[in-house]
Amino acid sequence: MDNGETDGILVERVRRGDSSAFDQLVRRHLRTAHAVARANLDNPSDADGVCQDAFIKALQQIDACRNPDRFGAWLMVIVRNTAHNRRDYNRVRTAIPLEKATSAASGHDPLADTARSELRGRLREAMTHLTELQRKVLVLYDLEGWRHGEIAAELGISAGSSRVHLHMARKTMRKRLADSSGFWPRTVNGVI
Repeated sequence: MDNGETDGILVERVRRGDSSAFDQLVRRHLRTAHAVARANLDNPSDADGVCQDAFIKALQQIDACRNPDRFGAWLMVIVRNTAHNRRDYNRVRTAIPLEKATSAASGHDPLADTARSELRGRLREAMTHLTELQRKVLVLYDLEGWRHGEIAAELGISAGSSRVHLHMARKTMRKRLADSSGFWPRTVNGVI
């Protein structure tokens, strides 16, 4: 149970060897960490493993957290980097050897696969133009299916602010995607 202590106090307790303080930090930041991991992975099912690895790294490197009151932001950098490493590792591991690629017969439409890959790349690039808060709200609302009240509680903002950030994020995404491709898809898998 969260006793209301700040992240800074909990980090100091962890540094003194209090494992229950780290458990509180995990419970407090797990949902956001999971959303960040999912947003940075090609395969969202890897998010649990990425979160576990990121929390282990955070515990091992807790003394490197320069601003304990901003533990959540520091942790999200670790989560994002861990997700990028996992994504890169998976891409290398799942690559088809060149000699097999030319002889492989599949039912996949290469043009559709290419179009999806290009769209995924444009979406990722467009998301780099969002603020961190806009990106979090967009991912939590559109990809994770959270309600504005839940997002507000998680991110420490009001539900109205969550709506505004979602609106601004979608507006930026529309503009960036229209600018980069000359067209704007009305929906991307039902999102936006």
